[in-house]
Amino acid sequence: MEGLGEIFAVLAAGVGAGAVNAAVGSGTLISFPVLLATGLPPVTATVSNALGLVPGSISAAIGYRRELAGQRRRILKWSVGAVLGGLTGATLLLVLPAAAFETIVPVLVGLALALVALQPLTGRWLRARRARTGRTPVRADGGPPLLVGLALASVYGGYFSAAQGIVYVSLMGLRLDDDLQRLNAVKNVLVAVVNTVAALFFLVAGDFDWTAVGLLAAGSAVGGQLGAAAGRRLPAAALRALIVIVGTVAIVQLSTH
Repeated sequence: MEGLGEIFAVLAAGVGAGAVNAAVGSGTLISFPVLLATGLPPVTATVSNALGLVPGSISAAIGYRRELAGQRRRILKWSVGAVLGGLTGATLLLVLPAAAFETIVPVLVGLALALVALQPLTGRWLRARRARTGRTPVRADGGPPLLVGLALASVYGGYFSAAQGIVYVSLMGLRLDDDLQRLNAVKNVLVAVVNTVAALFFLVAGDFDWTAVGLLAAGSAVGGQLGAAAGRRLPAAALRALIVIVGTVAIVQLSTH
């Protein structure tokens, strides 16, 4: 990495990525292109990005600690799937061509956005259906379908991570009748788990740039706190709109990459 300009660019990208990840998700779409612009090869940039954003993910989870109250049991259960999924995705990054995932990623993000946007309607429909049929509400942890869905999303997160938070929120919103801010808090924990697992794997098996990692780590730790502070103040409707906007930008960027 040459020159103060590139150093400040990567540091600023870390702050931006950490903030966006905390509030919405898709922070990788800020930091990853900046790493490529500094001349890092794509796989090295991906690995360096994963390592550098770990402090930001942890910082964001801490910033949402109030919304995490009462969710310990289901978070622990989902974290098992996140660990296995993240490790699988990190392994795939090093053994499979990028084209294998690039085709499906925009479609996956698009579907997740639709689910987030329609969450109020689907929530009302599910509650009305339960009232008519007399069935008990969905389990507090979403049952096996949600566990499997989050684990599969974690495979993608370990591979690239762009918009993985949006996928998490959409899956939880589909299966759970819960406040969007609480789901966003859980998202930050799961992202932190996946990023940490992938980072530990890359430390052993991947090629990375220590300068880029250090700059992203410092920036994302600050950004995580800023994003959490801002995201927690947003009404559910505003947060949902922000997710859709950022996710749409993600689809455009991923489709044209």
